[in-house]
Amino acid sequence: MKKILYAFAIAAFCLAANAADMPKAGTPAPAFTLPGQDGKDVSLSDYRGKWVVLYFYPKDFTGGCTLEAHNFQADSPKYAAKNAVIIGVSVDTVDSHKSFCTKQGLGFKLLSDAKHQVSDLYGSVMGYMGQVLAARNTFIIGPDGVIRKTYSKVNPVTHSKDALADLDLLQSAEKQ
Repeated sequence: MKKILYAFAIAAFCLAANAADMPKAGTPAPAFTLPGQDGKDVSLSDYRGKWVVLYFYPKDFTGGCTLEAHNFQADSPKYAAKNAVIIGVSVDTVDSHKSFCTKQGLGFKLLSDAKHQVSDLYGSVMGYMGQVLAARNTFIIGPDGVIRKTYSKVNPVTHSKDALADLDLLQSAEKQ
C-alpha cells in the first residue's frame, strides 16, 4: 500500500512540476524532430505556415488516449479546413504508433518520443507506476511558430472540440 501511495505522490509531483515548465503562449515553440509512425523523421519546421495542434498523450491503446485520438480523427477535416494539422506525441515506439494508427484508422502523425526529450522540452512528462510517460498537454502553434494556446491535463472526451473552438477564436483574432 505504501508503494502505491508513493507512486501516486511521485506522479502528482511530476505533473505539478512539469506544468510550471510548459512553454507559455506568446513564446516560440521549441523546435524538434522525431520519427513518425511510418519511421520517417518529422520536424515542427515542416509545418511552418500552418497551424499545428501538438498534443501529448500517455500511451497507445489505452482508453482515454484512444478516445482522444478518435475525436481528433473525426474532427480532422475541420482542422484541415482551418489550415491546421494534428500531431500526437507519446513515449511509445514507432512500431506501437504504427499498430495504433492502423488498428484505430488514424490518418494524422503520431511521433515517437521514446527518450522523452521533446516531452521534456514542452513540460509534458509525468511519472506513473515507475514509468515515464507524456502528460496529457496540448499546444496550439501558429503558422509563425509561436505558441498561441496551451492546455494542461485535458479531458480526452471534449478536447478536440475545445481545441477546434479555440482555433476558431485565435484565427478570428488574427484577422482583426
